[in-house]
Amino acid sequence: MTAAPAGAAGNGTGPRVCLLHTVAALPAVFDPLLRELAPGVRPYHVVDESLLADTVAHGPLARTTARIAAYITQAAAAGAEAVLVTCSSIGAAAEQVRPLVGIPVLRVDEPMAAAAVRTGSRIAVLATLESTLAPTADLVRRQAAPGAISLTTSVCPGSYAARAAGDLARHDALIADEAHRLAADHDVLVLAQASMATALGRLPQEAITVPVLTSTRSGVAQLAALTRRELPT
Repeated sequence: MTAAPAGAAGNGTGPRVCLLHTVAALPAVFDPLLRELAPGVRPYHVVDESLLADTVAHGPLARTTARIAAYITQAAAAGAEAVLVTCSSIGAAAEQVRPLVGIPVLRVDEPMAAAAVRTGSRIAVLATLESTLAPTADLVRRQAAPGAISLTTSVCPGSYAARAAGDLARHDALIADEAHRLAADHDVLVLAQASMATALGRLPQEAITVPVLTSTRSGVAQLAALTRRELPT
């Protein structure tokens, strides 16, 4: 586990917030968005890649949920007014923790799921890990009225292995190829993991005419409400 110092994304003087990550590269992805979309908060990052590794290897575990609860309890003790969980694979566990702590626990992908059901009825969810598909698909379904949407889920073969090997170009290209394949038969595409957002730059815009949603921007935008003290619990 690693932690970046409070205020790492900027010099805000407002509420302190904790971002809990399971991928070491994500603080660098979220820092610019924090400065742009929630400049009034004082963020710090906590990274624990073992949370994702355990979930990938063993599925949802009670001990993983307990560890997430511990991180969030520690964040509250450090003065954080909210925690943003940036990993969709542990999103369901984050929801379970909410009643146990005294600060809001936000899933980065909740606004994205809500936007997906507003955008169209034929929704495709893309992921690089099997462990992400079920929690993301469940979240999208819960945002929709019964029977209002059809949902397709797909893992981009080889993309997770490419990222793990440090080949980000191949990771992004594989996601772009799968997105292109699915775009013909769906109204909206959802990239389930925050780590997939970089693939957007490789998507062939002339070939994909449907919206492609990611969780990073809308997930961070939730934190801006903290400066107005309107963040829902």
